[in-house]
Amino acid sequence: FCMFAEDVQLLPKHGFRDFLGSCLPPDDGEARPIDNAKLRVGLAALWETMNRPLGERWCWVVGGDVRYFNGGLFEHGAIFELGWRELRELHAASQADWKAVEPAIFGTLLEQALETDERGKLGAHYTPRPYVERIVEATVMEPLRAEWADVQARVAVLAESDAPAALIAARAFHDRLLAVAVLDPACGTGNFLYVAMELLLGLEAQVLELMAGFGARIASGIGPRQFHGLELNPRAAVIAELVLWIGWLRYRLANDPASITDPVLEKTGSINFGRHGGYDAVLALDDYGAPDLANPRAPRWPDADFIIGNPPFIGGKDIRAKLGSDYAEAMWKAHPHVPPSADFVMHWWDRAAAILTAPDTRLRRFGFVTTNSITQTFSRRVIEARMAGDRPLSLCMAIPDHPWTKASKDTAAVRIAMTVAAAGAHDGVVLDVAREAALDTDTPLVELVPTAGRINADLTVGADVGSVVPLLANTGLASRGVQLIGAGFIVTPADAVMLGLGRREGLEAHIRPYRHGRDLTGHARGLMVIDLFGLSEAEVRRRFPEAYQHVLAKVKPERDSNRRATYARNWWIHGEPRSDLRPALAGLPRYIATVETSKYRTFQFVDGAILADNMVVAIASDAGLHLGVLSSRLHVEWAIRAGGWLGFGNDPRYSKSRCFDPFPFPDTSPAFASRIAAIADELDATRKIALSESPDLTLTDLYNLVEAMRAGRELTPAERDAAMRGRAGIVRKLHDDLDAAVADAYGWPVDLPPAEIVARLVALNAERAAEEAAGKVRWLRPDYQAPRFGKAS
Repeated sequence: FCMFAEDVQLLPKHGFRDFLGSCLPPDDGEARPIDNAKLRVGLAALWETMNRPLGERWCWVVGGDVRYFNGGLFEHGAIFELGWRELRELHAASQADWKAVEPAIFGTLLEQALETDERGKLGAHYTPRPYVERIVEATVMEPLRAEWADVQARVAVLAESDAPAALIAARAFHDRLLAVAVLDPACGTGNFLYVAMELLLGLEAQVLELMAGFGARIASGIGPRQFHGLELNPRAAVIAELVLWIGWLRYRLANDPASITDPVLEKTGSINFGRHGGYDAVLALDDYGAPDLANPRAPRWPDADFIIGNPPFIGGKDIRAKLGSDYAEAMWKAHPHVPPSADFVMHWWDRAAAILTAPDTRLRRFGFVTTNSITQTFSRRVIEARMAGDRPLSLCMAIPDHPWTKASKDTAAVRIAMTVAAAGAHDGVVLDVAREAALDTDTPLVELVPTAGRINADLTVGADVGSVVPLLANTGLASRGVQLIGAGFIVTPADAVMLGLGRREGLEAHIRPYRHGRDLTGHARGLMVIDLFGLSEAEVRRRFPEAYQHVLAKVKPERDSNRRATYARNWWIHGEPRSDLRPALAGLPRYIATVETSKYRTFQFVDGAILADNMVVAIASDAGLHLGVLSSRLHVEWAIRAGGWLGFGNDPRYSKSRCFDPFPFPDTSPAFASRIAAIADELDATRKIALSESPDLTLTDLYNLVEAMRAGRELTPAERDAAMRGRAGIVRKLHDDLDAAVADAYGWPVDLPPAEIVARLVALNAERAAEEAAGKVRWLRPDYQAPRFGKAS
């Protein structure tokens, strides 16, 4: 800040820089002691002078008079011991011109300063400026600009006959601008608040210019006191207030430097209510300033006209591990409307929604950057509940899947969503990403395509996939694979032999091939799994003593410490053995599998002896017809829309309850069924043969090539070789044939756009649900399903 103050002549020029240089040893590359005593005394004297309202203004440190700064920034000055390298870096940084410093840089600096564990616990992410502007424009500026346009039109009419009345109308709008309050309840280092202030200052300038045309010379009044923040990290909270003041000072120096009076910085108390330290925006604090876990409740948020921000990125499944069990349990009690499996950010979203829809609320809109998993089941339920409440809200802007930044080889390709809400029933606009580039720079390029209409809770416009219902016809056939809860169940084939495989009668049914997601999309590891489902502990001990001893040593100790009593009590059985799926798979020579979260939505047959992992969705059918329909473009488009995206990533997620259970399969003739099955079986066999002949290729590699060919991209020589060996051209043609055959089975054109595909399937789901309610069920596997589930119809 002192460097900035020097460059804008709020401190004597070069005084601070020269002082830093005078404390340095000679620059000869040697490690020499610095004059830390002089540095401590000098900085203490400067901080004290900057914080002194009255008395001597001259300070020897800078060789001139020092204005009264205060504002709280210098109240608790701490002087740190610096080594010669640190001081030399600081002195080198001081040589730069800090007049035009972008305040957002302080967020980046703090993020880099945070320890890895601290950053993970806080979910710290500092938002790129273009992304901040997108939220601020849609949340804050759009309604204010619309109001300003109305005022301008009214002033133009009044100016022709009643200039004083025109000025009064303009002045009234200016007064409303000065009363606007903006809150960021997870403000970090204040980037959202700073951008909001900058944009409001720009709007105010237009108002002042209009008023000046009527002879009224009014000073700018927008300032940091209107921008409120809550922040858990006390370092970030201090920086947030500094960022606001630097932004405000830059604007005043450029437009009205005489208006900067002493104290240069005011003590606004707008960040964390002026508290010294952090503030928890999710849980109220106790008398000692810690989250009140004994009496959990939502904390107070400052009153505001607009709420904006980028709350912490922590997935629902990670909340307990990242924040601790006690905190997580207290938070869930304090926010009963947010499901425990919802992402952490939804506690901010729901709290803002509650404020927005409260009677006599001041809040006009709120807008947040969130993870793109906001459309997943538990997070989406929060939005659905608020949209369907007695006092509903609407989404006026949504971006369902937007890139983050710095997506390089060293950082994850994080995907986010943006949502802006207003009270009442309104149409909005969904912005879909058409092109993205330069994500590894500070100026990422993201081109958006708008679609207007009523926005659904899954951030779509048009047919509401969230309205579909499970179909009885699909009941009992799909499930995630087993969840082991114990890595000791996994063994190598050599281990299996040592445990009695081939010697102990019947053990082949209980040590089986095992596959997880990467086994199916990448290279299979060839591992096996001990599966003792259906056996008592005593039976395992008598029949398979080696396997029993292995699980006793490798699994039981981990299970004994598990919080769930059933896991500890049934320690020799998988934690989630999927007892409902096993009867459906019994006797099938093969079944269909897809990886729950994967870059490409592919389906394949796996051998019936294979036990699938928890991250694989198993579908109990050996019919080529079903594999073909699931592999077709019609179902893949449906699955992408219904399943959404996983957490921070950009890979679509296949949810059994959202993608498979409500999906209406075509009611085909034998001829159509035979045609689809033949293509699907050939596709499955073609991929398996190609990958077995080229062990360096994976299923993902193969579909990377297929998609490159579809996009018309010229392949490199290495890619052409891989495409030839992987039979990518044949795979592409078989998919095209399959798409045409499945479209014919539905009686639909093959080239329907994605939105139309989804709309037709949503409508067909409703038709099938009505049929089932009347007693007509189009079972996928009637011989298996009808006896078990038919009575439910």
